[in-house]
Amino acid sequence: MNPFAWSFRARMLIAAAACFALISFAIYSQFAWGLQPCPLCIFQRIAFAALGVVLIAAGLHAPRGRGGRMAWGVVVLAAAAAGIGVAGRHVWLQLFPPPIPACGAPFAFMRETMDTPSLVRQVLTGTGDCGAIDWTFLGLSMPWWSLIWFVLIAAWSLHAAFRR
Repeated sequence: MNPFAWSFRARMLIAAAACFALISFAIYSQFAWGLQPCPLCIFQRIAFAALGVVLIAAGLHAPRGRGGRMAWGVVVLAAAAAGIGVAGRHVWLQLFPPPIPACGAPFAFMRETMDTPSLVRQVLTGTGDCGAIDWTFLGLSMPWWSLIWFVLIAAWSLHAAFRR
């Protein structure tokens, strides 16, 4: 059966399952392989979780009208765009690492000692460990794969939401 002919509900729930499978793989790679996530990795996990929750809500609601599906498509796009932004920044830091890589404080320590805007600013500035490439598959690092998956899930969901 053609997956592009599946119902709106099925497509949203499959995309949500993909999000949670990707988070599961990230957690597995952390504990089984010892890959410690940098702050941007943690934000990408949060973005996948948020996107997954939005996709579940869209799939469970599954409006019949085109306007409702389009509204969910815009919400999914907003959640995916946040993930694309974080993953894109992470890829950029890997392509152009800071001249003096210096590992910052652990994320848990920063969360305890900084207010939210300062924490977000510090995390998005990136530390030396955000530029490190510890794992690759088919020549692409984990942030590259996150970026690809955010784009694919956004495109898949938008196609479901805006098709006639």
